[in-house]
Amino acid sequence: MKREIIDDLIKWKESKNRKPLIIHGARQVGKTYIVKEFGKLYYDNLIYVNFETNKELSSQIEGSIDALYIINKLELFYGEKIIPGKTLIFFDEIQANERALTSLKYFCEDANEYHIIAAGSLLGIAINRKNYSFPVGKVQMMNMYPLSFKEFLISIGRENLIKEIQKHFDNNERMDKDIHQLCLKLYRTYLVVGGMPEAVQIYLDEQKTISAIDIQAEILDSYERDMTKYADNSLSNKIISAFDSIPVQLAKDNPKFQYKVISRGGTSTIFGEAILWLKNSGIVNQVYKVEPELPLEMHKDLASFKLYMSDVGLFVNKARYPLYQIDLDTVPTMISMGPLTEHYVANELRIKGYNLYYWESNGKAELDFMIQKDTDIVPIEIKTSTHTKARSLDLYMKTYKPKYAIRISEKNFGFENNIKSVPLYAVFCI
Repeated sequence: MKREIIDDLIKWKESKNRKPLIIHGARQVGKTYIVKEFGKLYYDNLIYVNFETNKELSSQIEGSIDALYIINKLELFYGEKIIPGKTLIFFDEIQANERALTSLKYFCEDANEYHIIAAGSLLGIAINRKNYSFPVGKVQMMNMYPLSFKEFLISIGRENLIKEIQKHFDNNERMDKDIHQLCLKLYRTYLVVGGMPEAVQIYLDEQKTISAIDIQAEILDSYERDMTKYADNSLSNKIISAFDSIPVQLAKDNPKFQYKVISRGGTSTIFGEAILWLKNSGIVNQVYKVEPELPLEMHKDLASFKLYMSDVGLFVNKARYPLYQIDLDTVPTMISMGPLTEHYVANELRIKGYNLYYWESNGKAELDFMIQKDTDIVPIEIKTSTHTKARSLDLYMKTYKPKYAIRISEKNFGFENNIKSVPLYAVFCI
């Protein structure tokens, strides 16, 4: 399964200023698989250490975190010589050994000729640092997400569509009607399957979207187990309650996250730590309300935000969407497609590296997302069908006069009245 992060790993390998690399990401987004594949393809050999399962080696590293001491222990344990530039050292589930995490500092300072990658769930790295410091400034960070729609197209053998979509996006040219409908059909399939690698794989094996449902349920169960494993009982209950509230939060007329929806009398004091845990774990994306001034990050309202799950397929599963409705050729009228479509767009834009915000005007108008591209603030309106009348976007453009805006919908490509029309399947081009 081809993942675009491989290109970033190659750049890291070839960088003259290479540091030890930590790959962040929620559980089961494919971190272990992709690093092992990278090691097999681009190195002569791979030294793989799983600190959750290899307790014997883990205890030896507890004794000393000197880089050369660790190299010596690894060579003795695996019976292989570790050659700089030829051997990739992979520390997996590094959150299970805090000393190993701290040792990355000394690999950077004293033994930077060795190539070392560490991976682990964000929740473990963020929370399980009780005794040893995080190697700030001594490591490079890289985020890994579920498969994007673009990667999904590659995995199902539709890579030829990517160049076609990109060409029409760049030129604002209408796509051939039949190809446009095909892409929308594949987009709706992706909504159900999502981007978790195991769910995509079983869809590829069985060619049925419903096959992904059991896998998604297992992943959601594993997230809940992590919530109880990495937090005490009081906090874990709050984390689970906040997570369970996401579908309800987004079904409201006002999708702003409200603590009282989780529990009567709920406040940020009670549930704030739980929200932070979910965000740091990579399980959710947090989108803040913002005033349209540069830079957007400095003008966000920390008290007003929306939460989206980091995989659209997992959201479909958790919200119990009727799958046959999502997969219809025409937009269903019986279910709320708005939150689902917003999830998809939020995930696609995060994978592209954008920080996400939204705009709201005294309860009279709301724009789903705002992004900053260099010195441009780009408002984004999302529509679930071909009906694209947008009072909120019109109000924003009259008030703030942006260089251009983006409207994402089922409509074909186009550019009119300073609004760039982007079909739902082409969000990866933005």
